Amino acid sequence: MVRDTDTHGTREWLEALRSLIHFEGKDRAELVLSSLTRECLKHDMSLGHACTPHRNTLARADEPDYPGDLAAEKRLRAAIRWNSIAMVVRANQKDKSLGGHLASFMSSCTLYDVGFNHFFKASTEHHQGDLIYFQGHIAPGIYSRSFLEGRFDEARLDGFRQEAGGSGLSSYPHPYLMPAYWQFSTVSMGLGPLQAIYQARLMKYLDHRGLCPLDNRKVWAFLGDGECDEVETLGALNVASRERLDHLIFVVNCNLQRLDGPVRGNSRIMDELESTFRGCGWNVIKVVWGSAWDTLLDNDHDGLLQHCIDSTVDGEYQSYKAQGPAYTRKHFFGKFPELLERVSSLSDEQIAQLQRGGHDPRKIYAAYRAATRNNDGRPTVILAHTVKGYALGSDNGEADMEAHNIKTMSVKGRCTLRDRLHMPFSDEALQDGMPYYRPDTDSPDMRYLHARRELLGGYLPARSTTRRSLSIPSLTDKAFASQLKGTGERTVSTTMAFARILSGLLKDKELGSRIVPIVPDEARTFGMEGLFRQVGIYAHEGQKYQPADAGQIMFYREDRQGQILEEGITEAGAMSSWLAAATAEANHATAVIPFYIFYAMFGFQRVGDLAWAAGDMLARGFLIGGTAGRTTINGEGLQHQDGHSHLSASFIPNCRSYDPTYAHEVAVIIRHGLVDMFEKGNERFYYLTVMNENHTHPAMPENCEEGIIRGLYLLKKARDMQKWPAVQLMGSGALLPEAEAAAGLLAGFNVAANVWSATSFNELRRDGLDYDHKRLHRPGEIHEKPWVMSQLEAHHGPVIAVTDYMKLYVDQIRPWVPNDFHVLGTDGFGRSDTRQALRSFFEVDRYYIAFKALTALTDAGLISEQTLEDARVSLSVSSKKTNPLDS
Repeated sequence: MVRDTDTHGTREWLEALRSLIHFEGKDRAELVLSSLTRECLKHDMSLGHACTPHRNTLARADEPDYPGDLAAEKRLRAAIRWNSIAMVVRANQKDKSLGGHLASFMSSCTLYDVGFNHFFKASTEHHQGDLIYFQGHIAPGIYSRSFLEGRFDEARLDGFRQEAGGSGLSSYPHPYLMPAYWQFSTVSMGLGPLQAIYQARLMKYLDHRGLCPLDNRKVWAFLGDGECDEVETLGALNVASRERLDHLIFVVNCNLQRLDGPVRGNSRIMDELESTFRGCGWNVIKVVWGSAWDTLLDNDHDGLLQHCIDSTVDGEYQSYKAQGPAYTRKHFFGKFPELLERVSSLSDEQIAQLQRGGHDPRKIYAAYRAATRNNDGRPTVILAHTVKGYALGSDNGEADMEAHNIKTMSVKGRCTLRDRLHMPFSDEALQDGMPYYRPDTDSPDMRYLHARRELLGGYLPARSTTRRSLSIPSLTDKAFASQLKGTGERTVSTTMAFARILSGLLKDKELGSRIVPIVPDEARTFGMEGLFRQVGIYAHEGQKYQPADAGQIMFYREDRQGQILEEGITEAGAMSSWLAAATAEANHATAVIPFYIFYAMFGFQRVGDLAWAAGDMLARGFLIGGTAGRTTINGEGLQHQDGHSHLSASFIPNCRSYDPTYAHEVAVIIRHGLVDMFEKGNERFYYLTVMNENHTHPAMPENCEEGIIRGLYLLKKARDMQKWPAVQLMGSGALLPEAEAAAGLLAGFNVAANVWSATSFNELRRDGLDYDHKRLHRPGEIHEKPWVMSQLEAHHGPVIAVTDYMKLYVDQIRPWVPNDFHVLGTDGFGRSDTRQALRSFFEVDRYYIAFKALTALTDAGLISEQTLEDARVSLSVSSKKTNPLDS
């Protein structure tokens, strides 16, 4: 950075700008600056980053009086720090493999403490409370505060990272394992900030639609500076400013260090982040220096100290803290003889006390107060300068390159920490471990702790587990009934069947207003553009233009009370939007039913980490994978063709996934999901794949509902099962019609074929695993057989199963199939071609299904090899075809 050699001239320019703002207003000032910027660009001048000098945004004169007891808070903060360390150290004394983190919370402790004491509002009967996305690695510190509050006892703290018994404390924020405590899953870095943005937007959506008032609630997201390298962290910043989410507050813990070293050793991450957030329209508040710096900065009349600060990079700042005050004096202040002279009267101890702003509660309070009072439509980010491992001491990793990986502490280190935090333990008490510390219940400090939280509505974190039961319409209701009758000669896709069900639900008096359709710029692809006019697209400003298709029946309509969340081309954003809606009852006491409709290939593959978080956060709602299967979206090629999303869905224990073929199956599954999640209150979510291929749909067979939900039912029974060799053809989704056609081909070879609709191989496997578990633990009892076994055992002949997915999807039920079992699937990369050509390429069309069945019967000695060879010719199955996996 170039040093200012004409500070007087600079001041004149600044005074002129201040005068312009004062006498002619900000609008006039912005116009003049815009003109100057254009002139600079004409002369090819670099304008640099949009960042301010490396100092606090709020001047000391603008800081309010601190409203709390600083001394009491410091003592309580020391106890919280101590217990957070003790918890991890004690766990690792049991077993070093348990791990844990010490340094992250030590750097951010004060950031949280000021929030807990003065800002974070809990949910009450009068106010829904704030939402807080805690940084994942700091969980021990939050548990430690809860211990002081009496929410946890010592035994619970000693269960840190020991969860298998059911009463331990989660390593990170995991609502699934602590459903009444953590609100959000955040430790997969980058997901917390992204979710926070869309959560804040959902709150405005619910407010504008009259479902849940915003009521001055805030969304706080705590994150690390290293975490900002994750694409998800910064990728949606423009959404927050465009949607005017001024109730959203990011707090970035800038300890300058990620897991292995400096975040930006050769520059300053705070400058980079300030420039990024300002450029995206955010209000930026920097908390760089603590109060001990105020006098030095106030007396910096020639700007030399500020120049020194601005020209020092993060790698140097890290070294200054790690190497100590003497090193800082020599290498920082010693850069200029004049600065060295200015601090000559300061002792090393005083230089050591030149804190960074993120450890000064006064500075943090001023920043939080300004952020919570900001109502100009801009979200706020607070960039807080801290030290990783603060207060641990140089021997225990403070500002050390290895700080993130330190999870234990020597006896000497414990004693050093005790002295720094003024804990009342003798050397002898620390020889074998670290005792927990909690002041007497009736002590002034503890009374203060409880009083602060009482003033703010109660203790946090806390997640509501109350669920209201919604009344779900029956299958005979008009939202579903039309899909049960069949289509006759008319051909439609399951995507269209789903769209009609969704449209019917939107008209339902009880549920209609609670339905939240979410699309990532693909509504027209899925035939849902009719909903634009029916319920409108949510836009916080309404529609300020006349759409180009205004004269058409299904025109593009944006509305402040619109119901559709049209997210643009962002699967991660749309999934985060769905996650916010899918957890709305826990966080807003308002049950809404989100349907997120996306390209199946760009669902779990693109945002699998968020889908896993959905399971962790006990989400409830529907994910709809459109244009599913590897051969249905035939012209788009391998990057669009889904052959594995159901396998991805199977990874998530509380995700129920289905691959229906017919409209009645879609209707039964959606209604069952609604009852399961929103009438019975079970915290799971549903994934359905739907296709863009049109075909005729039969009327719903009698007594098939249970089979649809459990994963398998007999769709068509063969007539000649007794006199001919028999096979069982099983299919789902796009390829069940091919199995039906194959049954007709087999009849020409005097083979009888039952056709089974397998709506969910994942559910069949789940049922089989449950059966095995019961047999393992209660071997002497008679157990209900797995559904697939009970359905097939009365039907002889080999089973040929086919889907538009990898063979492994079907192969997972093999242990419970009582018959000879053969699987066809679409392993390998997809191709662009006709559906007919692709199904032949992957060997899953009707001809290959029929030939596979004949091969199985030949192997069983039920038909002759000559018949098989004749079939090869008539079915055009080449013996020289290359394996699709090798193509």
